[in-house]
Amino acid sequence: MPKHIAYLLLATALLAGCRTGRNYPDTTGPRYAGRPGGSAGVQRATGDTIHVVSFNIAFGRRADSAIKLFKSDPALRNADLILLQEMDAPSTRRVANALGFWYVYYPAIFSLTTQRDFGNAVLSRWPIVEDEKIVLPHVSRYARTQRTATAATVRIGGSNVRVYSTHLSTMFDIRSSARRDQLRAILRDAANYPRVIIGGDMNSSVVGRVARDMGYDWPTERGPHTTAGGRWDHLFFKGLTTAGAAAGTVSRIRGASDHRPVWATAILGDPTTRRRLTTSSQDKQQ
Repeated sequence: MPKHIAYLLLATALLAGCRTGRNYPDTTGPRYAGRPGGSAGVQRATGDTIHVVSFNIAFGRRADSAIKLFKSDPALRNADLILLQEMDAPSTRRVANALGFWYVYYPAIFSLTTQRDFGNAVLSRWPIVEDEKIVLPHVSRYARTQRTATAATVRIGGSNVRVYSTHLSTMFDIRSSARRDQLRAILRDAANYPRVIIGGDMNSSVVGRVARDMGYDWPTERGPHTTAGGRWDHLFFKGLTTAGAAAGTVSRIRGASDHRPVWATAILGDPTTRRRLTTSSQDKQQ
């Protein structure tokens, strides 16, 4: 047997016997949630623009750097909804409290590598009135770890918007067809809601076609790479006005992560009343 094939078989056998995380299969928890103190975060949004950001903060290790970025970057400091991936509860709480947002966080697994929880969070300038963890199909072929989506129903003015923050499996974990199944699981839950925002690290530049085929707008489809592997971070909208709205990618992240955040705007209600957003030319998609 050629030496390189023997090494490959050995590596595969080692991976197959190595669990890198402990799943949290219960859909009710662990759960972490909070609200801003006083009147912080309360906004009237009837007929206003919703500014949405998705950001994978790489195991939540640089949460303080991410906070500085959210407060300083023109494309991020106007965020109304923030979808975070690879977070633990303390990092999520720190970001939410620094920005004065409601938040809900569900970990998918406890990572044996980092000795921290690993999951997705939704942060909102408006009240979160309902939330849920959705366990996605297809565990990792080697580590047997699962992926999840954190779902939150956000009350904006007189309307409810269903929001999902997710992190689909990598190409090393599952096949591309299985990754499409994971997104379809979120879309099935979202079918019960007229206004929907789905975002996160999709680990794919093309899986968004599944959402688009089901009537979703895909404002982040084109643009620069969001990670070394490609343009993997995305946002999808349903039941919101996106014609003439903006979208973009923040390139200067000051070491906050190995991903770049993406953002997009949508209009809830009359588009003529949307507020004007200021964005830097290098962040705005052409």
